[in-house]
Amino acid sequence: MSAYAIGVDLGGTNLRAAAIDPNGHLLARLSVEAQYAAGPERVADEIAQMIETIRQRLVDSSLQGVGIGVPGYIDIDAGVVMEAANLPDFEGFPIRERIQQRLDTPILLENDANVAALGEKWMGAGKDVKDLILLTLGTGIGGGIVIDGKVLHGFRGMAGEFGHMTVFPDGNPCGCGNYGCLEKHASASAIAAMGRMMHFGREIRSAADVYALAVQGNPRALRVFESMGRALGIALASLINIFNFPLYLLSGGPLPAWDLFAPSMFEEVRRRSFTFVPTGTRIEKAALGADAGLYGAAYLPLCHDC
Repeated sequence: MSAYAIGVDLGGTNLRAAAIDPNGHLLARLSVEAQYAAGPERVADEIAQMIETIRQRLVDSSLQGVGIGVPGYIDIDAGVVMEAANLPDFEGFPIRERIQQRLDTPILLENDANVAALGEKWMGAGKDVKDLILLTLGTGIGGGIVIDGKVLHGFRGMAGEFGHMTVFPDGNPCGCGNYGCLEKHASASAIAAMGRMMHFGREIRSAADVYALAVQGNPRALRVFESMGRALGIALASLINIFNFPLYLLSGGPLPAWDLFAPSMFEEVRRRSFTFVPTGTRIEKAALGADAGLYGAAYLPLCHDC
């Protein structure tokens, strides 16, 4: 009987699940609209139902366990969401216990950025290395650190808060209380905010609006992405100097603007990291896109020691 694991991703609007075998082959996929407003009990029931549905499709295979990527700070040992800015009703909720009450299979929780990094290591752009760092560019900036194929959690499970690295000491104020955090200068929301501040003569609702102007050659829109690249380059140079890893990956919504922000990003990295060029360190786009979290979550019960 063949084996597989299920990875679950709690996205902003959808709950997604996928069955993946130990060789990384996707066997089944399922997506439903997330009912976050109905509360965590309802969401836990939906996740359990998705797992059961996939299980019924693969009755001739053996489920090894389920990994779930959750946005926020997770007490991994207790299986409890400790803090989740976008899911406040989930704080203190024992989601693992609720799901295991309905399913006779191991359930593993992990931060969503960490599972994305693990997914890239297993089946994405990091397959050829043991150590990598992933920066996830979205509304904020998160990330994951993989060392020797395992996620680095840190003392309280909060390693990889790259979005709150200071890149400009007197920069934009951040909700965390600091000034000049990376996510206030290089996230999708930061791109949109800079666009609104620069008064382009049209309504700017998102980073995509600023990008559309930039590809048309608008010089001020281009400067937004140049500034974004500088912020990323400063942060990446520090990470390269600290970790000396072979690979640093970027993922998320702003990636289509790579050709606009990458030149200033690499310029800053070369200026600020003396190890970048001589060691052949790579800075690249992540490969799996939105599926990285599904692969990484499924890998949790397969690798046994991530």
